[in-house]
Amino acid sequence: MQLSARTAARAAALVLAVATAAGCAPSTSGGGAKEDAKTGTLRVWLFQEVNNKPKEAVVGKAVADFEAAHQGADVKVDYIPVDTRAQRIKAAFNDPKSAPDVIEYGNTDTAGYVQDGGLADVSQEFGAWKEAKDTDPTARQSVTVDGKIYGAPLFVGVRALYYRTDVFKELGIAVPTTQDEVAAAARKIRAERPELYGIAVGGAYTYGALPFLWAHGGELATGQGKDFTAAVNSEKSQAGIKAYTDLFGDANCPAAKCAEMGGNDTVAAFAAGKAGMAIGGDFSHQAMEDGKVKGKYAVVPLPGTTKGSIAPAFAGGNNIGVLKSSSHRTLAVDLMKRLAGKDTQRRLFDAMGFLPTYADVRAEAAKKQPFVKPFVRTLEAGAKFVPVTPAWAAIDASLVLPTMYQEIVSGRKNVATASGDAAKKMDEAFKK
Repeated sequence: MQLSARTAARAAALVLAVATAAGCAPSTSGGGAKEDAKTGTLRVWLFQEVNNKPKEAVVGKAVADFEAAHQGADVKVDYIPVDTRAQRIKAAFNDPKSAPDVIEYGNTDTAGYVQDGGLADVSQEFGAWKEAKDTDPTARQSVTVDGKIYGAPLFVGVRALYYRTDVFKELGIAVPTTQDEVAAAARKIRAERPELYGIAVGGAYTYGALPFLWAHGGELATGQGKDFTAAVNSEKSQAGIKAYTDLFGDANCPAAKCAEMGGNDTVAAFAAGKAGMAIGGDFSHQAMEDGKVKGKYAVVPLPGTTKGSIAPAFAGGNNIGVLKSSSHRTLAVDLMKRLAGKDTQRRLFDAMGFLPTYADVRAEAAKKQPFVKPFVRTLEAGAKFVPVTPAWAAIDASLVLPTMYQEIVSGRKNVATASGDAAKKMDEAFKK
């Protein structure tokens, strides 16, 4: 459920990104609202999930607590379809009178929304909020632009290695402890069970590929703020890119079938019993339970390059932010805290499996549901995030990284050429 919603949200974000890259970014007044009313109606836009009832129940509790604490204030929540989200948020930035006070947004959207003038700087309130001290560092990074805070993390999602316990036992394969062992296990599975992919991989699966790049010491870019420089063509990045693209081919996942696969495709292949391993998220758990592999799989952190190490995973997820145009800023910030606070995150995990952004609440979640433990270990080992810059949306929308990986696995370009071309495109976006 979460996976499909996030995928759709990302697709919607690309629409806004393309408009921004083309010079069509929303034109805002640049200033915040002059009024800070302590009564009245606060409007909230949250993402509509595939099964939205559990989310509505959790949000309803947070809203009821908020309204009880603020006499004269009430909250109207709209659950917006994620496939039209980009257009609605653009319209909200352009027309403050019809805009919500509080929104849920994808964590890779932060820098773009700040550049567009849509999100309020809540650094002071966030810094004084006791619960914020337990926020995961990577999640905190996702609401930070140029040292200022523009929201509160709502949930985080990371990926780990799913593997078939029955296949591993049948073939006498030990659980991999390095990425080289992952590759060796994949080749053995494919050789002895040719109807299976050893490990399902995808040329369009950026967030499945990045842990290999990061594990080898590579980076997407270096710098900060407006001074990013692409680093995907560095020697270490190229080593990580090669480690991932070497998994394509007849000995594991044939390029003819796997080059076009994305994250959903690889998870679906594993869930359907067509792969010995796959890189999937905590949010992929239900798909496995509903698939043919139920009772026949386990999960461990994706290993790094040395025994005992864990490859850095991309920290995905969503945030809650306050719009700069809100005429109820004080109330809106308090509502943001309640929607993204520990109590709500506990309830969202219980209801929907959303992984909390607070270290202590995640530890509680892992005790309740053991399947969460590999993902918590992955986060604790140090997850990574994309460059916090408006340019990232344009890079993502232009499919720079998927194109790079697909050019390599298809044999059209070698690693050096493809990564060099990708770096040029990224640098062009960073300079705009």
